[in-house]
Amino acid sequence: MQGSASKGASSDDGQRIEIVVRGDEGSARLDRVLAVHSPDLSRSRLKSLILAGQVLVAKPSIAKDPAKTAPTKTAPIRDPAYHVAAGDTITIDVPPAISAEPKGEAIALDIVYEDDDLIVVNKPKGLVVHPAAGHETGTLVNALIAHCGESLSGIGGVRRPGIVHRLDKDTTGLMVAAKNDAAHKSLSAQFADHGRTGALQRGYLAFVWGLPNRPHGTVDAPIDRHPYAREKMAVRAGGREAITYWEVREAFTSRDGKPVAALLACRLATGRTHQIRVHLAHAGHPLLGDDVYGPHFKTKANQLEASARTALGALERQALHAYLLVIEHPRTGEVLRWEADLPKDLFLLKTALAATE
Repeated sequence: MQGSASKGASSDDGQRIEIVVRGDEGSARLDRVLAVHSPDLSRSRLKSLILAGQVLVAKPSIAKDPAKTAPTKTAPIRDPAYHVAAGDTITIDVPPAISAEPKGEAIALDIVYEDDDLIVVNKPKGLVVHPAAGHETGTLVNALIAHCGESLSGIGGVRRPGIVHRLDKDTTGLMVAAKNDAAHKSLSAQFADHGRTGALQRGYLAFVWGLPNRPHGTVDAPIDRHPYAREKMAVRAGGREAITYWEVREAFTSRDGKPVAALLACRLATGRTHQIRVHLAHAGHPLLGDDVYGPHFKTKANQLEASARTALGALERQALHAYLLVIEHPRTGEVLRWEADLPKDLFLLKTALAATE
């Protein structure tokens, strides 16, 4: 099979590219095959499209009549190292090119506090903090630009104006953004210090599987990229220092009266990607609803009452909420403290879990 690629006039105008894998390309890496057939797209662009789920691979469906063989689409392939086979049909959905500088968008914000130097928001689930591959628009940055105009600090770069820290897309809770460069420098220094010498505190409420065998503790374990699943993080020797403090706030029992889940209050002494999720899973207590770091705990839902199972099923995210934020005001030095109640989905989960006690 010789294979071919079909595409429109411009690969950056939002179109679909189709490639049939040649016989001599069988067992080759997906990203390498794409690079050969899509010279108009850089390797980094192709990788970002793969990671964003914009690349599909269809295996040929063998019919009794070979002349009627037709490809059947599979789920998106998100691994650049995936090995394709001869006869596969690869489809690349290339979104329209977007300006590197994000634009303001009318996205509602739950503003907790605002002055001339900073703004504190209560981020909802599903909201990405800043533009990235697969999430070029509809982010918190787009909302902040629309709300604050040109007053946002530019130190974070054109893609992350005002951003001094982040929350995962599906983690809810308190975030602060800087509205000028002086505030950005002060806040960044506070977050880099992690409260070792200053007032900064970041507190999270985490619903976890199981009940720790003591009322409080520390997870001190280095974190780095997962060796195989590059979109994940993992506890790894030689990784970056990561420390999480936790304490049990409440225990929840199963139908037979045994502990099945707990509500923990966590505090960060470092700020690694997915830190709480990785550390609690490493400790044997992954977050409820976390399909990335706790997939093997899904069957524990069978131990819950029907109302709790329903609340967990409706969650569709990790059960993590940034409820506490304490900072020193960058201009006045005043210590400011905010707390955010559990969002509705986690409140319903907590209520349902408590009803099984």
